[in-house]
Amino acid sequence: MARVKAVRQPDFVLITWTRDPLRPGSARRITSSRVIGNASPCTFTLAPGRLLINAFNCLLDADIGFRVVFQKNTSRISGVVLLQRNH
Repeated sequence: MARVKAVRQPDFVLITWTRDPLRPGSARRITSSRVIGNASPCTFTLAPGRLLINAFNCLLDADIGFRVVFQKNTSRISGVVLLQRNH
């Protein structure tokens, strides 16, 4: 009898961000995030108030395997990003 293996589902990370409207060019900061699946080892970078660039640097690392599948600015100072990792 053949063995049946469960297919691992992809991991998703949804991040909303904003920048300080009083400081043009200010860094983008995470306002909220939602993980569906697992974001290990980058979970600590997804906390509200942390820099979006630090989360990107961790999640987009070649060893971690996430990629951006959707990115949109919702205003001049805010936006949303969806990342996916296939196993």
